[in-house]
Amino acid sequence: MKRITLTLATCLALYASQLLAGGPAEKFEKLKTLAGSWQGTNYQGKPVTAIYEVVSNGSAVMERLQNEGELDMVTMYHLDGENLMMTHYCSAMNQPRMRAELSDDANVVKFAMFDITNLASKDAGHMEGMVLNYKDDDHIVHEWTFVDKGKPMTAPITLERQKMSTK
Repeated sequence: MKRITLTLATCLALYASQLLAGGPAEKFEKLKTLAGSWQGTNYQGKPVTAIYEVVSNGSAVMERLQNEGELDMVTMYHLDGENLMMTHYCSAMNQPRMRAELSDDANVVKFAMFDITNLASKDAGHMEGMVLNYKDDDHIVHEWTFVDKGKPMTAPITLERQKMSTK
């Protein structure tokens, strides 16, 4: 009886932690709150602009990353049943699809590789993961993991929401 009670208590605690953190639908709704323009720096200290837009009747969030001196990249976020997904249209000319992993932290969304299209070879450079960390309503950090020839590199991008002038 004690074992059943302990197992039930553990299951309820895990369920409660998922409710507090929010499931994929809640995390997708939080992504929608990023709509607007963001400025910041990449891991090299270079300026970055990110523009978020809720598109397709609210079924997707489009992110456009503009790194100074580099080609733009677009990432699309959407729900797929019970999963929060992203497709990253990379300047490396491939398209990794990633799925959000379960987390008990409502301020962190960790995406891991699901599959990839247009990968020239298994050693070709590509994004393999991304962690989105909400610091507060106006500050976020992306931690992109790029893998080239089997060697991973994490490249953080720190962003701050740009406020509209009321003049």
